[in-house]
Order: sequence, then C-alpha cells, then structure tokens
Amino acid sequence: MHEPLEEVTLVGGGFAPGLLERFVRLEVAPGPSELETSCIGALDCHATQCYPHEAVAVILLCGVDLFFRGKLETLLPGHHLVTTDNVDEPELVIADIARIDAEEVADTYPDVPIVGFTNHTDTAGLRAAQTAGFDQVLAKSALVERVGPIVQELLGEASPS
Repeated sequence: MHEPLEEVTLVGGGFAPGLLERFVRLEVAPGPSELETSCIGALDCHATQCYPHEAVAVILLCGVDLFFRGKLETLLPGHHLVTTDNVDEPELVIADIARIDAEEVADTYPDVPIVGFTNHTDTAGLRAAQTAGFDQVLAKSALVERVGPIVQELLGEASPS
C-alpha cells in the first residue's frame, strides 16, 4: 500500500502534454487565447490539443458508435474527430449509413466530402448513400482497410514519401 509513486510518461515524441497528462499532473490547461511555447514550430494548437502540421483535419463522425470511433482514432492519428455537438466546421464527414439519413447528411454538408460505410449486406443503404451524392461509399471492412488513403485523397493531401 505504501509504495513510492513512479513517474510514467504519457505522451512521447516531444509533443506538448495532452489534457489527460495535465490532469494526472494536476496542471491547468491553457485557455484558447494562451499559446504554449512547446506548440510553436512543427505543431498547430487547437484549443488544448496540439497536432502535427501535416495531418490535422476536422472530421465529423455522423452516427458512428463509440467502439468504431476508437478504431477510427487509431487509424487516423493526428486528425481531430468530432461529433455533431462540436462547433468546428468539418473538412470531411464519415457517416454510418445504417444509423443516419443519407439525404439529410448530404443536404447538411453539400460542400464537404462525405464517406459512407455500412455492413456489406446493407445494399439498400449503400445505394441510398450513392444516390445522395456521397463521395465514397463502402462496406465497413473496406473502410477499415483503406481509411487512411481515402481520407488523404478526399482532403487533397499528398501521400507520405
């Protein structure tokens, strides 16, 4: 019970400490108008998070469950994944076709690239998303395999060398 505490680094690679690490160390996160010197240079600061310059994009998730959101966060490191209750304007939308109205999403974000996914057996949902004008429509398993290149292509990013 009375063992000495051991310091564990939560964030590696020289990046500024994230919100969780600050919480553990009982530090106060800087406000939106305060810029940390550790974020200047190769990082962009957005609220209390810092991201590498090359990969930051606001990606709106529509109808995506928490489990699959975690998987997308792992597959799209550096991107800022948000839900509809966020104020950031999305640069890309990823929608679970089985849980949303494809027409409504397409009408709400007419100038934003939209990627739709669903179970491979949901052919009606896949057709509805194509008809609504989604930029990419694919089965969930295909999205998991190719989400990085698809996001790069739709955001117009150069592929890493």
